[in-house]
Amino acid sequence: MLKQRRRLRSRIFISFVVFGLALTSLFAVATVYMRARLEDQLINNTLQKQVDRFVEFKRKNPAPDALFFFPLVKMYIASRRHFPNVPFEWQQYSKTGVYDIAERDSAGHLVPYKLAVYRGENYWAFLRYDISSQREGEQQLLVALIVAVLMFGALSVVIGSWLSRRVMHPVSELATRLRASRRSGGLQKLAPHFADDEVGELARALDEYAERLTGMVRRDHEFNADVSHELRTPLAVIASTTELMLSMPDLGEKVRERLKRIERAGRQAGEIIDALLLLSRAERQGPADGETTDVAKAAADVLELQRPQLRNKPVEVSLDVEAPLVVHAPASVVSVALSNLVGNAFKYTQQGDVRVRVQEGRVLVEDSGPGVKPEDAEHLFERGVRGEGVKGAGAGLGLAIVRRLCDLYGWRVRLAPRPEGGAVAILEFDLAPSTRPAAAAV
Repeated sequence: MLKQRRRLRSRIFISFVVFGLALTSLFAVATVYMRARLEDQLINNTLQKQVDRFVEFKRKNPAPDALFFFPLVKMYIASRRHFPNVPFEWQQYSKTGVYDIAERDSAGHLVPYKLAVYRGENYWAFLRYDISSQREGEQQLLVALIVAVLMFGALSVVIGSWLSRRVMHPVSELATRLRASRRSGGLQKLAPHFADDEVGELARALDEYAERLTGMVRRDHEFNADVSHELRTPLAVIASTTELMLSMPDLGEKVRERLKRIERAGRQAGEIIDALLLLSRAERQGPADGETTDVAKAAADVLELQRPQLRNKPVEVSLDVEAPLVVHAPASVVSVALSNLVGNAFKYTQQGDVRVRVQEGRVLVEDSGPGVKPEDAEHLFERGVRGEGVKGAGAGLGLAIVRRLCDLYGWRVRLAPRPEGGAVAILEFDLAPSTRPAAAAV
């Protein structure tokens, strides 16, 4: 599953907005809770005190016409045995305290109220207080707080956008300068453009890393150029000497064949040097300089050059040209790619056959070796990885070189199990319209 890509500024913005909404919502919930609890506690204490005062007043003024005034409150009092005007449903509350009760009125609406009860030796008093207005106030407060949360949420969005832009400005500028430096291809100092803070420290670290990396690349290029120059001299001597010896008329057939093999090996060494120098350059696309290569001819040369690897193994080698194929690339690059694929097939195959098939737009190298597991196929293109069952010394670099050449020229290479046993390497070329064979357009 692919992870969703999200910019750092967006993450900061979302975090600030979520934090603002969470903090505002928590404050709103705490306000509603504390307001309800404190108000309920205050009303309960007040009602309990009033019912106690009411009983004390009746004890001192037992006359029926003695009035005790408390606004918005209905009071009832009864003797221990007689309940002249106390509602029947209240008589279940026999303990002193304040109770929350809700009753339906004549219209069927639920009306909340509080009932304060005093139960003494001689008196049983009730005080009824309507709290509908308090409930309406709580609802109004809740609505007001919801509106406030939404307003603060919108304010958090605005402030979060502004703050994230301010906070991320140095980082964004650093990324912009890095992209500009990458496009220009030159080394540009970053640290002078930033303050002495964390971003400035990061810019200095990037400058130091770029300097070390540039030095390593320069030394690598110089080394490759020196090696190429030094190797071409003995290869030229070998090629010229072989050419002179082949021109001698009294050579035997076996000696002439061995000299031709030396000549082909020298040519292959030159092609390998060219390919390695090409890979050492910091280029995103392989140069062609208008050069085209006949893949069938290159495959035939590679098979002839790699054939000595088979030695005396009972392996049948064949080349099937099923369609003409011309690619827009140097012959050295195509030969190196095919040499590694064919060389691997020869190494792994102890008996059976190795078949090279040139088709439209691709080359298949099939062998009857031990095969390859589908889950390990891609892993074999990594540097230093060798397949199971191969004999002899090797560094496991051949397929890695092929993959790098394919990446450079836009080609594709893959390994897969062969249906009849063994493995098949598939090299697919990215053909330019001008290099496609005429038969392909029919």
